[in-house]
Amino acid sequence: MSTPDRYIVATDGACKGNPGPAGWAWVGEDGHWAAGSIPSGTNNIGELLGLLYAIRDHIDVPELIVQADSKYAIDTYSSWMDGHKRRGWLTSAKKPVANREILEDLIAVRDARRAKGLPDVVLEHVRGHAGHRLNSWADERAVRASHHAAKGTASQWSSLSGKHEKLDVSVDPPRGSGDRV
Repeated sequence: MSTPDRYIVATDGACKGNPGPAGWAWVGEDGHWAAGSIPSGTNNIGELLGLLYAIRDHIDVPELIVQADSKYAIDTYSSWMDGHKRRGWLTSAKKPVANREILEDLIAVRDARRAKGLPDVVLEHVRGHAGHRLNSWADERAVRASHHAAKGTASQWSSLSGKHEKLDVSVDPPRGSGDRV
């Protein structure tokens, strides 16, 4: 698969309870996708992992646009993670930063893009469960992954591996992902 110059990908996270079994996902404009399950996590962990894997899996795309319904994930990436690192991984209230390992990985993938001379990822906020098709597909994949996590299974799946088919993102996902048509 050749690397496109511009690529749009939507991300999402899901959690059955919070904390509880969690899932993450990204779905690209061409139907490629990836998802993972975490037997014990939070919705924020799912949201951050969706963002991390979307960037990591498209590290060489010059203009990577990530659409997310999580202001937490967007704000963490664009505004907070570097400040947390500067403060020794403490919040402004001097408490340990949640999800530090994921934030360190996000900084690493961002810095890897910069080292290649690529621009920073463009983050766009979209309203969740409001009929945004790519976000609806990302939600469907994340929810499905959280169901696997509820069985105590930590796994990852990706259409990029060739083992799983691409999604037809020209149509809405199956009902049940919580989205309105």
